[in-house]
Amino acid sequence: MAGDREDFLRRWSRRKQDAAAQAKAPAAPAADAPPALPPLDSLTFESDFKAFMHAKVEESVKRAALKKLFADPRFNVIDFMDVYIDDYTNLEGIPPDMLAKLEHAKSTLFGREPEKPKDEAQPAGQEVAQAPAAPEKKDDGAPG
Repeated sequence: MAGDREDFLRRWSRRKQDAAAQAKAPAAPAADAPPALPPLDSLTFESDFKAFMHAKVEESVKRAALKKLFADPRFNVIDFMDVYIDDYTNLEGIPPDMLAKLEHAKSTLFGREPEKPKDEAQPAGQEVAQAPAAPEKKDDGAPG
């Protein structure tokens, strides 16, 4: 049974030699002339445009064929799912009642933030020199 089959290394070596021989063999000569092209006026949406994409075809002819193809009305369909189709230059502001609802939801979900004193509103490094506060008088109703 094992004698009937080639072992792995002999089979691998034979296949490698076959592949090297095929690589050295000259390939079929490529056609130097561009393929025969149909006239541009006769092209329709159903025409085969593959011949125009050949490497030997002039760039201007390729572009003319593609222009003819994409001039078909089937390519002029607006995709309403496109995000960039709307005009976002004239946006209206958020209505005040919606802002109030958003603020209420924010305070409900995350709690109210403590209001910052005005001194904390100053950026760091720009402390404002303040005069010392006058001592507070206690008014306990006693004279003098």
